[in-house]
Amino acid sequence: MCIFILYVAADTGKRDIVFLIDGSDDTSESFSEVQNFVQTLVKQLNVAPDKDRVSVVQYSDDTAVDFKLNAHSSLDDVLNHVKRLSHKGGKLRHTGAALQYVKDNLFTADAGSRQVEGVPQVLILMSSGRSRDDIRGPAKALRDTGVISLSIGTPNADTLELQTISHQPNYFFISDFENLHEVQKNILPLIKGLSYQQPPTMRFRVSETVKRDVAFLIDGSDDSNNGFEAIRNFMQRVVEGLYVDEDHDRVAVVQYSRDSTANFYLSSYSTKNEVLNSIRSIRHKSGRPLNTGAALQFIKENIFTPSSGGRHQEGAAQILYLFSGGRSNDDVRTISQELRKSNIKVFTIGTRNADTLELQTVSFTPAYAFFVSDFTSIDSIFQRLDSVLTSDNEIPEQFPTPVVKTSNGKRDIVFLIDGSDDASHRFTAIRDFVASLAEMFDVGPGKDQIAVVQFSNTAEINFNLRKYSSTPEVADAIRKLKSKGGRPQYIGRALQFVRDNIFSSRGEDGVAQMLVLVAGGRSRDSPRGPANSLKGLGVVIFAIGSRLTDPIEMDAISTSTDYAFAVPDFKDLKNVHQSFMSKLTGVTHKEDTTKEVDGFKRDIAFLVDGSDSTRRGFQEIRNFLYNVITNLNVGIDMDRISIIQYSNVAVANFYLNSFIRKDDVLNRVKVLSHKGGRPLNTGSALRYVKDNIFTSSSGSRHKEGIPQILILLTNGTSRDNISEAASSLKEHGVLILGIGAKDSDSEELHKISSENQVLSFTEFSELPKIQAQLLEAMKPDPTNSEKVLLAESHRPKRDVVFLLDGSDGTMISFPAMRDFVQRVVQKLNIKENEDRVSVVQYSRDPEIHFHLNAYTTKEDVLDSVRGLRHKGGRPLNTGAALQHVKDNVFTASSGSRRLEGVPQVLILLSGGRSYDNVDAAASSLKEIGVLTFGIGSRGSDSRELQRISNDPKYAISVSDFSELPNVQEQLLASVETVAIPIATASPTVTADYTTPKKDVVFLLDGSDGTRSSFPAMRDFVQRVMEKLNIEENRDRVSVVQYSRDPEVHFHLNAYTTKEDVLETVRGLRHKGGRPLNTGAALQHVKDNVFTASSGSRRREGVPQILILLSGGRSYDNVDAAASSLKEIGVLTFGIGSRGSDSGELQRISNDPNYAISVSDFSELPNVQEQLLASVHTVSVPIATTSPTGMCMTNIYVLCLFCLDVKSLSSCGLWDNHQPLR
Repeated sequence: MCIFILYVAADTGKRDIVFLIDGSDDTSESFSEVQNFVQTLVKQLNVAPDKDRVSVVQYSDDTAVDFKLNAHSSLDDVLNHVKRLSHKGGKLRHTGAALQYVKDNLFTADAGSRQVEGVPQVLILMSSGRSRDDIRGPAKALRDTGVISLSIGTPNADTLELQTISHQPNYFFISDFENLHEVQKNILPLIKGLSYQQPPTMRFRVSETVKRDVAFLIDGSDDSNNGFEAIRNFMQRVVEGLYVDEDHDRVAVVQYSRDSTANFYLSSYSTKNEVLNSIRSIRHKSGRPLNTGAALQFIKENIFTPSSGGRHQEGAAQILYLFSGGRSNDDVRTISQELRKSNIKVFTIGTRNADTLELQTVSFTPAYAFFVSDFTSIDSIFQRLDSVLTSDNEIPEQFPTPVVKTSNGKRDIVFLIDGSDDASHRFTAIRDFVASLAEMFDVGPGKDQIAVVQFSNTAEINFNLRKYSSTPEVADAIRKLKSKGGRPQYIGRALQFVRDNIFSSRGEDGVAQMLVLVAGGRSRDSPRGPANSLKGLGVVIFAIGSRLTDPIEMDAISTSTDYAFAVPDFKDLKNVHQSFMSKLTGVTHKEDTTKEVDGFKRDIAFLVDGSDSTRRGFQEIRNFLYNVITNLNVGIDMDRISIIQYSNVAVANFYLNSFIRKDDVLNRVKVLSHKGGRPLNTGSALRYVKDNIFTSSSGSRHKEGIPQILILLTNGTSRDNISEAASSLKEHGVLILGIGAKDSDSEELHKISSENQVLSFTEFSELPKIQAQLLEAMKPDPTNSEKVLLAESHRPKRDVVFLLDGSDGTMISFPAMRDFVQRVVQKLNIKENEDRVSVVQYSRDPEIHFHLNAYTTKEDVLDSVRGLRHKGGRPLNTGAALQHVKDNVFTASSGSRRLEGVPQVLILLSGGRSYDNVDAAASSLKEIGVLTFGIGSRGSDSRELQRISNDPKYAISVSDFSELPNVQEQLLASVETVAIPIATASPTVTADYTTPKKDVVFLLDGSDGTRSSFPAMRDFVQRVMEKLNIEENRDRVSVVQYSRDPEVHFHLNAYTTKEDVLETVRGLRHKGGRPLNTGAALQHVKDNVFTASSGSRRREGVPQILILLSGGRSYDNVDAAASSLKEIGVLTFGIGSRGSDSGELQRISNDPNYAISVSDFSELPNVQEQLLASVHTVSVPIATTSPTGMCMTNIYVLCLFCLDVKSLSSCGLWDNHQPLR
């Protein structure tokens, strides 16, 4: 049972209070307690027509009003009516519909509501369980009218539902009905202290002197259709906080998809009502693709201009809100820089489908980039966005810009320019630009010195420092340069060359050392290490790129993102000449590197207890985080930081790759708000960190051997199990440092933390005392780093074949496919005795570019891949290509080491449906142990890819092959996971097929006693099924639910794919009923499920497994039914909770060891591996030549569990009265 209190605000002397009571069948026994609670609470109110008014409503399947707000005018009348209430009844609980009913019919003037007079509107919702309908929309509708929510729930209540309905996630309490008087003490002050509050708006500082031009740029593409209303409502809330007037704030709205359309301009309206009315009438634009770069250009050229009402020249602040639901189809880098230079403050709001780095690039600063799962949850970031908007902090620079510290003003300047074949047609433009820059310096002995280096696949010095003694000589030498030639571009090598050959001995006398990189393409090696090495010497690096360079790479190379410039084409270099020179000439001393706190690189995540217990100390926690991070060396190639808060669930405040500057991290820490909530689930929070923070997609560099550090700060004992999650993090190489407050569990903290890595404090005010200890503990142990690197280098060897669709349909996307192959190859450890690679291209027929034994170095493989040309041809015969790969590539003569037990991996990239049949060839590959991954685009047949792949989850889809980088880490992670060497004695078996086929039946207690825990049981079934190999000729699955009588949800032969099974399980609903007849259910399963007609393969020797989940003692006898199951060879596992009879479970199970107990079904994840290990152990086939009796050929060890001595003798499995071992 749960109780929610929602209130809409006003003065403290009057309130309109509606009690919305769960009247479903589940509350029939506790209804008198509900009545008592209502009466007790009402007695504390001042009921009168001009004071407090009260209404009572009951709901279940539908909603019924007992009395309205204007029905009674005295306290006695209300109390008498409450006493006489009769329970409504009804099977279902539609809380969402009830909330909507109350909003539409009770909080109205006709029903006695005085909301228009500013009287607080209070809703107290009392509910006994999870709603059968969606509550989010109605709850939001109440909240949007000013409703603030408090909620009270029993331990069986749905915590997430409580949080959703609550005004704030921490505005709810958990209590048994016996203790409701304790909750009442907390509720009454909240109700009596209410004062009128309008829905929150952006708190812009309104004054007579402030002017703002505010533009909204809205994603109007097809993908944002569902969230468009939420965006529109969000804009209205922002506008409500503005002072809209011709001489103050002005507003414009633009929608975009493929192109951009202005709904209205800054000069269109001069009153707030006109703006709001126009926003309400906006209709969704639709269209695709999403051209964000062009839309930003449209804003710059058509909105923030004097002709459209822009007042930049008058000093009006220029503010742009960008709403984006996906990745841009065009480049955003150049226009983003232009907007930033024009001092337009850009805030970006993106969904999970948006590109994080892209939005951070567009934003005025990365701290101005906000993310939501989808636009319907956009209100969740309103206060955070508001706190940034109202902050007085200036936007920090990327890194401290060097300033003059010496009087001599001498500089050593090296121009590192792209001389590759790819830049040859623009080399003249590059050369002239560098010459014009050189002419701005005073070159000579004791003055500025200039050197020029060209690079492609190698680097060479055109002339060194001190070669020329005057500016004209340098400029003339530059203008005579010829392009070096060569390909591809290795920027990393070139930077290292400059460091080793030019900046190796200079700079000791305070001379500023500067490097200007001009690059026309993406580097084929990693430039970050050499760039950091140069920065460590004090070299200030500037980078200029074109549309073909990687903007993130340019940012990483540069000393500051302000020092990274981009032009669409090198002929446009003249357009950035002035701004570039202003940055370049501002550096007149050697960069001071002594300010760096340390030289470590670490990925550091702070996991902070955000539960109700830390509310009072949260300011001290926030200050502690701020001070610790201040002492770290934060940067994209130094320390990366993430902060996560948790209570019952974990939420990331920001990820390891969210910010690349220390100032941005610190600014974000300043505005952290307390999460709230209960209980404290530290185990699930640790799992969240492993699965969502220490991953490559979130910025973790664990694959590069960078130390991974987790700092846990907690003030309580976890409600869930922490052991498995903590061990998993440690196995992942994460160093865990535990910090415990006075209420934390010291023993638990030591279990979680790495050895001797626990700090403690009594009061939150004492946190500064442990800061130095923490910083010392965070310094990585060199031996640990060596272990990490060692583990990375000992990955198992693999034979990897890429099969590429080279048909006419992939002509445009082939470069993207080729680049993808290169990036994957870069991650492999290619050597003769390590990883081997082959590439095959196909259309009508296949063509082998090179075999597995063709190359023994990564460089040779990459050179060959770079030279691949599109094959062309039609139709697409994928089946023939798969067969060709099996017969001609995965063979010993072609370099395959299958017979040596080396994993065989095939990666198929297909852009269309096969013209021929793929099934036979795909099966033949699986039979010889090849693990196949299928990657398809929008033109592919997803089911075909799933049939080709070893597992449906190994079939990956992208809308276009240009999106292949997005799935690269997913593919590599899967390859790493499954590429375990297989037994050499059985070359036809792969890791996926080491588990024999099984028939598995789940028998679930669906009685009234398991109602609250049924979701946990359902989730457990799903997780176990995820581990099975569900196919018609592999594992089969059935689910049965029972209480008084059993109900078969589906039989063993109902589904042949894992997806279908999981989809059905997700839709399972609790059966209900009493009593619990486990014996009858077991007999029903024997007679109706473990039969040939229902899909059982018992007579074929396939293991028969029954997994029973029971939450109570059986009302009938279980012994006879359990014995009959054992007699037909069914292996039974029993799992029970605290309400179960352990002796009964042991009698049902085949072996007492197979009876597993948990205190609550929420702990089922803790026994999952134990169960799976047991199932796997007993399902291994044994050889036999005696098909006598029930035990058929291919008899399984299962028979040893299921037959009595007499049966064993008849099967020949009992020799001289001794069991066969």
